Amino acid sequence: MEKKIIAVNASPRKGWNTDTLIAQAENGARAAGAAVERFDLFRLEKYTGCISCFGCKREKFKGHCICRDGLTPVLDAIRTADGLIIGSPNYLSEMTASFRALYERLIFQNLTYNLETPCCNDRPIPVLLLMTSNAPDTAYQDLLHGYQQTLSRFVGPTEVFVSGNTLQLKDYGKTDWPWTMFDPQAKQQRHETVFPQECKAVFDMAFAMAAT
Repeated sequence: MEKKIIAVNASPRKGWNTDTLIAQAENGARAAGAAVERFDLFRLEKYTGCISCFGCKREKFKGHCICRDGLTPVLDAIRTADGLIIGSPNYLSEMTASFRALYERLIFQNLTYNLETPCCNDRPIPVLLLMTSNAPDTAYQDLLHGYQQTLSRFVGPTEVFVSGNTLQLKDYGKTDWPWTMFDPQAKQQRHETVFPQECKAVFDMAFAMAAT
C-alpha cells in the first residue's frame, strides 16, 4: 500500500532555506514511493494555537482537536498519515508562531493527563523536524531536544535536522541599515557548498522514513 507523508512548511518565505529543505524532503519521500501532501501554514485560512477549551479531553473527542479553523485539515491529514515532515526557521530563538500554533494543537489533543496512559495516540508515525537558522548549527540544541522528546512521545519517533548560518538575503548590501553582524561572502560560500549537502541529507532522511 502506498504510504502517505504530510509535509508542513512553517516558514513565510517561498524559495528560501526552509522551503527548499522541505521540498527536498518531499522529493525523498516520493522517490521511496510515497504520496506527499503539503501544507504551507502561512497560506492557510485563519487559525490559532490551542485555546484551552479541553474539548479533546472528552472521551468522544479523544485525540481530536475540536477547534475548527484553518489548521483542522492539517491535523486531520496528520492523523491518517504514515509520516510527518515539518520545518520552520528560527525566529528570536524559537520556531515561528505558526509552527507553535500547530505544535500546541498537535500535542495537546493527545495528552490525557492520565499517569497510566499519558498519551492517547495509538498510531505513532515517524517525524522529521527541520529547523533553519542564521546562528550556528549547535546554537539551539536544548530547544530542539525538547521538541524531539515531546514529538517522539505524542506523535512518533522524531529525527531532527538543523541548517545553521543560513543565507538570508541575495544581497546584504541592499538593506536600509548595514547588517555588519554577518559576513555576506562567507554566508554565500556556505550556501553554495554546504547547503546542497544538507538538501541531500534531508532527501535521504525522508527517503528512509517513507521506505521503512
